[in-house]
Order: sequence, then structure tokens, then C-alpha cells
Amino acid sequence: MASLERNNKILLELVQQPGNKVCADCGAPEPDWASYTLGIFVCLNCSGLHRNLPAVSRVKSIRLDLWEESLVEFMREKGNSAAKATFEKCVPAFFYRPQQKDCIVLKDQWIRAKYERREFTGENSYFQQVYCSDLFESTLMKKGKDNKQFLKRIFHLSRKDFTLRYFIKEDSKVPKAVISMKDLNAVFQPEKIGNAHGLQISYLQDERMRNLFVYHESGQVIVSLFNAIRATRLAYLQKKHPTLQGSDFIPQLTNRCLKEGYMEKTGPTQREPFKKRWFTLCSMNRKLLYFKTPLDAIERGAVFIGTESHSYSVSESSGKSTRGGRWRCGITLQTPGRQFVFQCDQEQEQREWVDALRRVIAQPMTPEDYANEANLTRGK
Repeated sequence: MASLERNNKILLELVQQPGNKVCADCGAPEPDWASYTLGIFVCLNCSGLHRNLPAVSRVKSIRLDLWEESLVEFMREKGNSAAKATFEKCVPAFFYRPQQKDCIVLKDQWIRAKYERREFTGENSYFQQVYCSDLFESTLMKKGKDNKQFLKRIFHLSRKDFTLRYFIKEDSKVPKAVISMKDLNAVFQPEKIGNAHGLQISYLQDERMRNLFVYHESGQVIVSLFNAIRATRLAYLQKKHPTLQGSDFIPQLTNRCLKEGYMEKTGPTQREPFKKRWFTLCSMNRKLLYFKTPLDAIERGAVFIGTESHSYSVSESSGKSTRGGRWRCGITLQTPGRQFVFQCDQEQEQREWVDALRRVIAQPMTPEDYANEANLTRGK
């Protein structure tokens, strides 16, 4: 028993070494599980995903389970850094590396891609060719624009003209929509869509944000499409800005919103009744968008968020004089042309919205931001 306790103590020392202090797969701090066949330290959540790969990975708790000396010695010889040098040797720049807070399908497919399919060891280039192919085809279930029903649709992602098209039928000659890579964004939204593999694809259509909500029963298929979109976006941006480095584009490939959720809003005179709306704030386009429901296909309106030097500011307010509003945690957003008033249900929501808006206001504006501001102002 003393020998077994000593082995656990050694493991607890090993997990404190550089490289081992965070989960090998999602970067979560203080991992307390390990794959004794791969020689890596992982967090509790990722250990559960490793259990789905018994042919390549077997896991144990470094605190609760008993470890034989041979396994401890193997962990000492390997570790996260050594595994990364092997299994992440050739990860493409566009490939999304999941973080601790990302959804399960992204982490699951990252783990499968590394250890089960060995996509990044340099042994073969098949998968990278798939992501970067001239035409990536996929049949997805897509939510109808005006109803909740999901129907089968055929999607074509083209690297030749940097577009994503979708068709109603396999033999359709004319696409239902042609989406440019210029303003396209994709983000996993399993809770919102109600499917573990739910993906939201957003793009500008006639200067308004349009959302497509899709999923595929296969996690590999939907994540492959997501990474193919990122690869195509990267190729588009590199062609558009040939003098810039590829690494400059990585944060722009796809982008999660800073904050989304329900708030109540009133009209321009602030005498109109407050109405509950779903809001989305994205730092990439500096817009606060609002919809009637989370699964609306088209935005109801948008507010551009500039910088403090251009007379944009946000503050908390008491929310006392509200007309028809049920919530009392107020937010005042000041823009050059108008003052917007919103209400939140809870003080924490109020603080999170104010903090998120201040983060956008603090970001310097780019020439493209100035153009977007002018277009939005002109369209009102």
C-alpha cells in the first residue's frame, strides 16, 4: 500500500511540471485524470470523452485510482508536451482548437482527430485535403425560416469563388442562397438549437444579419464542415490581404458573440412600451443585434457600437420609469444619434451586458468598422 501511495504522490508531482499543469486537450487548469496509454494528463470532462475511445485511450484518476509502477514510469517518460509534439505536429492554422468552455462535440472531435484518426501526426494528408478541397459538400438538417421544422438541405462550400451555397433538393439547379465568405460566421449553438451538433451560420443579406440553424447526426461531419468553413475563410482573407501574415487572420475566421440573451427594449422616444427581445453582441462587427426569439432567421434591428472618443458610452441605470417593462435592472447606451434604454431581469445580467459593451467600446475601430457604421447609419 505504501508503494501505491508513493505512485500517486509521484503523479501529483508530475502534473505540476510545465506542460502538464493544464489539460492536454482543452487547456483546463489542474487536470486530475490521465490517459495511461497516451501518457497525457486531462481534466475530468475530457477524461469522459477518452472513455469513448477504449482502443486508443484508457484513463484513471491520479488521486483516487491505484497506479502500478510501470504505468507511473510511462507517464514520467511521456507527458503532455511529448504527446503534443506527436499528435499535434501538423495542426493546420485554420483548425479550431477547443477550449475549456467549448461544447462537447468540438472537444470530442478534437480528441478523436488527434488520437483516433491521427490527423495531425504527418502520417498522411487526407483530412487536410478534405478541409481545403475546392468543393466541400454536406447534407444537413436546416431549420425553416418561418417555422420550427428542420428539413434536409444540400450545402456546397466552394473554395474557387469563396461561397457557401445551399439547395433545397439534390437535383436543384439554382441555389436557395449564395453566401459570400466576406461576412460569414459560424458558431456552435447546441443549447439554442436543441441539438448537440447544432451549428449557427450567420451572414449579411441586404445589410441585415441572417441566421441559418443546422445540424448533422454525425459529429465528425458537422465539425469537418466548421473547419472547412474556417479554411475557406482563411483562404479568402489571405487573397484579400496578400501583404498580411496568415496568423493575423486566425481570430477573424469564426467568432463567438461576447454576450447574448434576453433584455427588454423601448423605442426611440423612450415612451413606447418595453418589449422583450433576444440580443446578440459581437465584437467582430461591433454590432448589438436584436431578434424577437433566439431562433429568428433575420435580425429585427442593430445598433453599431463605436468608441468613447466618438461619443459612445454605456452605464447602469435604475430602471424606475419603465412603461410596461417587467424588469428593473436598466442599461443606458449612448450613441451619437440616440440614447438606447434596456432592462435586464437580474443585476448579474446587467453587469455582464455593461462589461461586454464596454469591451467593444474600448476596442480601436478599423477602417472597415467606420464603413459599417456609415452603412448602418445610412440605412436607418
